[in-house]
Amino acid sequence: MKYPFRQYHLLQILEEYDEEDIPLDLCIARYFRQNKALGSKDRAEIAGTAYGLIRWKGLVDAQLDETSTWEERLNLYLKLDFDLASTDEKISSYQQVSFPEELFVLLAEAYGEERAKEICLHSNQEAPMTIRANETKISRDELIERLPKDEVVVKKTSKSPWGITFSKRRNLFTLPQFKEGLFEVQDEASQLVANLVNPKPGDSILDFCAGSGGKTLAFAHKLQGKGQLYLHDIRKHILIEAKRRLKRAGIQNAQVIDYKSEKLKKLKKKMNWVLVDAPCSGTGTLRRNPDMKWRFDCEMLQRLQGQQRTIFEQALSYVKPGGHIVYSTCSILPQENQEQVEHFLKTYNLEMLSPSFQSFPEPNEGDGFFAAVFKLRIP
Repeated sequence: MKYPFRQYHLLQILEEYDEEDIPLDLCIARYFRQNKALGSKDRAEIAGTAYGLIRWKGLVDAQLDETSTWEERLNLYLKLDFDLASTDEKISSYQQVSFPEELFVLLAEAYGEERAKEICLHSNQEAPMTIRANETKISRDELIERLPKDEVVVKKTSKSPWGITFSKRRNLFTLPQFKEGLFEVQDEASQLVANLVNPKPGDSILDFCAGSGGKTLAFAHKLQGKGQLYLHDIRKHILIEAKRRLKRAGIQNAQVIDYKSEKLKKLKKKMNWVLVDAPCSGTGTLRRNPDMKWRFDCEMLQRLQGQQRTIFEQALSYVKPGGHIVYSTCSILPQENQEQVEHFLKTYNLEMLSPSFQSFPEPNEGDGFFAAVFKLRIP
């Protein structure tokens, strides 16, 4: 059977995604690199449909038999009445909201079935496109004035003091304002988590699981160029991107430290603030990574809980007495959040400074994040 041009390429991507078991975004990016003749509109349509189908795969599969192909899934997805299908009482609640059963059960246990359904449906929507003004270089109001005045409407985020959202998706990385380091792409809830790190000029801060430095970039301006920022991660390749971002943002009082570096040992018990943005299930960010929900299982969750506790203990060794440590995840599961906080408080000489932060994916708002701020008591 001969498929229309875009559907042909979409099915190729889905077949590769199945065969190689790699994240969907990497699979799509690689395919587009290998097929440079695809235009921007073709890419947008193909990627958008791929993400949509993966989001709703559970609901689509509930209408088909177990041996369904991607062609059959796609054909049904393109004509499915989602409002009708998602209220079909012949299928289970987890199928109605297109979530894996194990994950849906955990959400229902934590929040009740109706709230769990609402969270799942919100997680199946497309996430808003949000940026954060780089306060080191420009204010949010000034940035809004400098952004292109075209068909894309921009508005201030309601909770983050630095955030701006776009009414339509666009390639932000080609804008001159991005190349000048005036903004970074960052979800609003992620910005709010970063804002919980509240140093004063002259403090020393360690971002222990820094990744490419997104949260460090969000609070760096608070130091006013005084004090020192340290970015650490076990993934060497991602720290290379962190260096690029720091340079573009104009942040000069930062050091990127490899986990094997001797410098790391010298920071023990010297940090005023440590951020632990722990590896987690990512259940708060499924709008952006819908394929992650189909990889979820309770064994993985247990493994992550152990890793989170180990990493937190390692990170705590860098906090000076009287200093602060922030634990955060992009999860909405109590097992990775509230239960971990209880464990930390029972195990270590810590006090919580304020109620924990928790957000959930909401239409036109931020993702699901959790954070708790602790102070290390002086012995």
